Amino acid sequence: MSEPLIKQIPVRSILSKSNLPVCEYSVNPYVGCTHGCRYCYASFMKRFTGHTEPWGTFLDVKLWPVIRRPERYAGKELFIGSVTDPYLPQEEQYGRTRELLTQLRGSGAKLSIATKSALILRDLDLIKSFPDARVSWSINTLDEEFRRDMDHAASIQERLAAMEEFHRAGIRTTCFISPIFPGITDAEAIIRRAKEHCNLIWLENLNLRGSYKTVILDYIRERHPQLVPLYQDIYGRGNRAYWEALDTRLRAFTAELGLDYVTNDDSMNRPFEAPPVVVNYFYHEQIKKSAKKCTQ
Repeated sequence: MSEPLIKQIPVRSILSKSNLPVCEYSVNPYVGCTHGCRYCYASFMKRFTGHTEPWGTFLDVKLWPVIRRPERYAGKELFIGSVTDPYLPQEEQYGRTRELLTQLRGSGAKLSIATKSALILRDLDLIKSFPDARVSWSINTLDEEFRRDMDHAASIQERLAAMEEFHRAGIRTTCFISPIFPGITDAEAIIRRAKEHCNLIWLENLNLRGSYKTVILDYIRERHPQLVPLYQDIYGRGNRAYWEALDTRLRAFTAELGLDYVTNDDSMNRPFEAPPVVVNYFYHEQIKKSAKKCTQ
């Protein structure tokens, strides 16, 4: 992979009011993301940033004024990393995420951080100083070859090791199994591997839309041709039978492990020592409607 095009840009504020249900503010210390995930939904950001370069090949480093009166964010939910990874390799040089955390330290803000990096270990003590901090790692395979096909982020083993260390430090952790690739992602194996080191396990289906739909379908034809009929069924004809069957299978599997399996995330305040909750976020309203029709 060639070196990304990097520039530093001034911004008026680093915190943006958010309509996301999980937070009140979204915070992204960078524009773009050098992980270059083939399935990245955030590539839509190019419509607003004016970049013509392919997604994953550029990075804007944000420079913002010092956050004044950080205490006004006390009790507010801040989601760091909604459209970029705050711990990209370039964070080691530019340190914008660490600067953000330093400016907010002692404010009482509640942090949720999403990453695919092990660099976050550098800031473990700083993150631990925030009340109810939560960190999630995206892991959709245990196969490093498939992972390398999909992104340029940290290895799966590095992500799992970072998750384990944060969990051991008493910070709430989430294993985000996303996106689940039909016929490729072994969700059961990931759950079994991660369940001792996280408080939540989130499940999200591969939702092909926009420019990367063709990219992923071309990849399946080239590397997994035996799955082409399945992908045509799901993404060409809109058949949700695969997800309904996976939902049923994972519900039984997690029950065998003694884990709760729910369809919405109402488990944030469970005791830290409790077993993780598995939360299914794919097609659930449609699954319920389909199941209801089948019983009529």
